[in-house]
Amino acid sequence: MPVLVASDLDRTLIYSAAALALTMPDARAPRLLCVEVHEARPLSFMTETSAQLLTDLGDTAVFVPTTTRTRKQYQRINLPGPPPKYAICANGGHLLVDGATDQDWHASVLARLGAECAPLAEVQDHLTRTADPLWLRKQRIAEDLFAYLVVERELLSEEWVKELAVWAENRGWTVSLQGRKIYAVPKPLTKSAAVREVARRTGADLTLAAGDSLLDADLLLAADRGWRPGHGELADAAWTAPQITALPERGVLAGERILREFLKGSRIG
Repeated sequence: MPVLVASDLDRTLIYSAAALALTMPDARAPRLLCVEVHEARPLSFMTETSAQLLTDLGDTAVFVPTTTRTRKQYQRINLPGPPPKYAICANGGHLLVDGATDQDWHASVLARLGAECAPLAEVQDHLTRTADPLWLRKQRIAEDLFAYLVVERELLSEEWVKELAVWAENRGWTVSLQGRKIYAVPKPLTKSAAVREVARRTGADLTLAAGDSLLDADLLLAADRGWRPGHGELADAAWTAPQITALPERGVLAGERILREFLKGSRIG
């Protein structure tokens, strides 16, 4: 039976320049490989060691990138190793099979959203009316599924974020603060549901997972074993569960450790 490895990407396996600046060790800094370029600018990196580990993982497991990124944002990434047959984008809203959207899956997601939570337009309107221009830089809609804001983190009101989370909770939505982005995501839109569908299609009887943010919690809980790095929303909240290992490593070195754990777990499996 194949082992399925579902991993968040940003700040779990790959790191922006800003994320590197927060966590890069000064002594013996690792060699980096650029894995994303946009408008002629290098955007995301992983260590060369991580790149080799990910290549090796492709030979031992079904590796499934599992991201909140839109399809367009995901397709900018050039991960080392064999191209994944499956990828999960838009926090589970799109299941890609050989790079193409599975339309039946997407239709089932839209049906759940229509039945189980407040509409996107209501959330978008609330964000527009309450966000402060002092710290708001951009407001975006992702794949007509969820919304996010790009903010000046130093000026952002923590009280506003808390109030938004309560408001969203009452309407069936989740709020997640990741770096300079605030996500508002419908609760029925989950990575875990899409991962279960991939496990069903592949016949996998063991699922391993990793992630760093609140939007990864359901993914980790759905896995047989999971890992979270020593940074991010989950680490800040000291979040854990019986099958979850909280790693001490932060930043790109956490990415290396996670991939080592994936390899070890997939070989045992």
